[in-house]
Amino acid sequence: MSTIKLTVNGKAVSVDVEDRTLLVHLLRENLNLTGTHVGCDTSQCGACVVHIDGKAVKSCTVLAGQAAGSNVTTIEGLSKGDELHPMQAAFRDNHGLQCGYCTPGMIMSAVDIVHRYGGKLDEETVRHELEGNICRCTGYHNIVKSVLDAAGRMKVSQAAE
Repeated sequence: MSTIKLTVNGKAVSVDVEDRTLLVHLLRENLNLTGTHVGCDTSQCGACVVHIDGKAVKSCTVLAGQAAGSNVTTIEGLSKGDELHPMQAAFRDNHGLQCGYCTPGMIMSAVDIVHRYGGKLDEETVRHELEGNICRCTGYHNIVKSVLDAAGRMKVSQAAE
């Protein structure tokens, strides 16, 4: 057992876990942050994407101990109270989800994509960047539409800050 100290969604946490515990399991089982999904257990689907120190990472590939001292943001940490993050709002407004299972990972990956590209995105780039996230429902059309819409919203939102 090890004591892992990290910041999750802006709150300092300290959790005792087995050394072999994956970050996705620490988040879901120890911290009850169940928006981060376990989809494939092989790092193929992207349902478990979170941000570690601002970068999108598949949390099923990271031992909890490797995240010690880091800032972790989950889907639950994106919104500000009842105000959705621009990416969450764009997914809602553009019907970028169907069953919703992949949605948290898609949104977390998409926020990272917009930050890396500074909002200068086109459909081809979004499709390429989302290759690590699998959706079995929508065929990606509305997901891509959502990301492109959110890129504009995030640019406006950042300019206002």
